[in-house]
Amino acid sequence: MKKYIYITIATIAIFAISVVSCSDEFVERPVQYSIDSENYFNSKTDYDNALIGAYDLLHSTFINVLMGEIASDNTFAGGNGPNDVPGYQSVDDMIHTPVNAQIKQLWDWMFAGVQRANYIIEFKDKTDFAGKNQIIAEARFLRAYYHFELVKWFGGIPMNGDKRFAPGDEKTVPRSSVSEVYASIEADLIYASQNLSVLAAQKGRATRGAAFALLGKAYLYQGKYAQAATALETVITSGSYRLVSKSDLTAQQITAGLTAFGSIFEDAGENGIESVFEVQYTDVEGGSYGQLQYLEGNVAVGFAGPFGYEGPVFADGNNFNLPTPKIANAFEPGDLRKAVTILDMATWIPANPGTSYTKQHEDTGFFNRKYIPRKRRAEAAGDVKLTSPNNYRSIRYADVLLMAAEANNKTGNDAKARTYLNLVRDRAFDDVNHRITASGTALNDFILTERRIELAGEGHRFFDLVRTGKAAQEIPGFVAGKNELFPIPLEEIQFSAGNWAQNPNY
Repeated sequence: MKKYIYITIATIAIFAISVVSCSDEFVERPVQYSIDSENYFNSKTDYDNALIGAYDLLHSTFINVLMGEIASDNTFAGGNGPNDVPGYQSVDDMIHTPVNAQIKQLWDWMFAGVQRANYIIEFKDKTDFAGKNQIIAEARFLRAYYHFELVKWFGGIPMNGDKRFAPGDEKTVPRSSVSEVYASIEADLIYASQNLSVLAAQKGRATRGAAFALLGKAYLYQGKYAQAATALETVITSGSYRLVSKSDLTAQQITAGLTAFGSIFEDAGENGIESVFEVQYTDVEGGSYGQLQYLEGNVAVGFAGPFGYEGPVFADGNNFNLPTPKIANAFEPGDLRKAVTILDMATWIPANPGTSYTKQHEDTGFFNRKYIPRKRRAEAAGDVKLTSPNNYRSIRYADVLLMAAEANNKTGNDAKARTYLNLVRDRAFDDVNHRITASGTALNDFILTERRIELAGEGHRFFDLVRTGKAAQEIPGFVAGKNELFPIPLEEIQFSAGNWAQNPNY
């Protein structure tokens, strides 16, 4: 078997430096030096360290969230000018090509996550110890997570079973079909759901509920509505999650005018009762714009902040991912989520004298309040625009309820679908006077509209439009038969020497 020597980035990044924050608790691990990868996995500690390395690539999913919003009708690319990060600008205009640095980063980083998970799975039988099934289950959850991101963006992708890719495999391993990728995702998540703990041993670790939720989502994306309803019902009836409510707020939060929905996205709301799976970020390690994958902070947050901001609560950012007037106007009167989702400078500045920011490209006066930088502690490392510690709420319980509502509606159980939909709406309006009573297709339309409002700014909108066949009518410049998928990066096509075909019409 060919030897691979993991040094510096390939080993230290996997086992030590990159370990520092797949959760805020995964810190100060002993540094590993050069290790022959085929002679690793001789102890539980080796498996633990490799698993932390697999979690670490979750940090790079900031680009999935940022670009997933920009690709939709929810936000404009923004930036300091029309040529600021051209990859984002072209995705916003739906004119992206196989030569796009940000699409290439997404491909590279998600495959790196698969590779790290497969490293563990490839050697799953090498050493026995108590609790190994939990570690393998976490590795398989992570592989499914990265594969799900890849199939959403690119369709069928190359897969190499339980082995790492080696140089030259790109010329022999074919692109699997979309159905084959989903079959792998399902198998991984079924295994994970059977072997993961109900409670995470550390914040940021995958749980049984997270596995069932992601499995339900994978079924939903394939139109397997009965299976989706069953998987999501397991999460709902588990008793492990619920919507954050007013009773969860502290007296200080109430005095500050914070709503239950708003509390989710603040520091105190991280890893709360509504969080099914959350990507952990921290500001303890800095980085640079040329090495974004090494950062431990949430890059998407700093990118989405108002440029040159001076004032209370929030902090300076890079002016990307600007909410469109379309999403700002989509909220019903009385919906408490609007003030949490949209920071409207036209009302914020007069209410906070001395506040200012510098208008930049595609300025709408709106910013994604859920994920823009807050005031930072003095010890924050590096460029504070790149090291925001805001966690990403990858799967929220509200998302689970709305997916379950959709799946039940599609399988004829409108009563249950309305129940789950109205749980979300009751909180949104803080009353029961806005409940939906529709059935059938009309109910489905209400559910999809609710998903857009509830999850605005969280990276789901583009893929919801694509999977429901509504993208062409909602996204300016979207070309049906092409833009449902993103192009395989040109370098990958070239490396494969004709083994991988490009996605249609690119």
